[in-house]
Amino acid sequence: MASLSQTVNRRSSSSFHGRTFQISAPKRSQIVGKSNTSRPVTMMAKPAIQFIQGTDEQTIPDVSLTKSRDGTNGVATFIFDEPSVFDSSSELGDITGFYMIDEEGVLQSTNVSAKFVNGKPSKIEAKYIMRSAREWDRFMRFMERYSNANGLQFIKK
Repeated sequence: MASLSQTVNRRSSSSFHGRTFQISAPKRSQIVGKSNTSRPVTMMAKPAIQFIQGTDEQTIPDVSLTKSRDGTNGVATFIFDEPSVFDSSSELGDITGFYMIDEEGVLQSTNVSAKFVNGKPSKIEAKYIMRSAREWDRFMRFMERYSNANGLQFIKK
């Protein structure tokens, strides 16, 4: 079992290089002798977790990972204490699932449950099940990006 906690430890390299766009530089009158040419800019979306599509969850989860010995499947369990979705769900609608979004696309699960204390929501537990080595690798790329963006550290137990 492994978990992620809030401290930066290491940074892994990723094979993703972003998407190239051409954006013109703004004209600046105080810079003399510089040309105003276009140049490639690499843009990458910040990885996010959502329970309601279009609304990023602000609470950083505790994440536990399990993987079969043969590496063919695994489960990631996310626990959110007092998630921000409870603050906005009355205005934005119901929780529709668990969405992990990055520049490669969306990983999603409907295995989401809320925990209540004295009739008030206090936690959300979401599980993402990986049924192949390819799904595991894709999930780990998302977690690498999400961890780097949110200051999480991998701790093997």
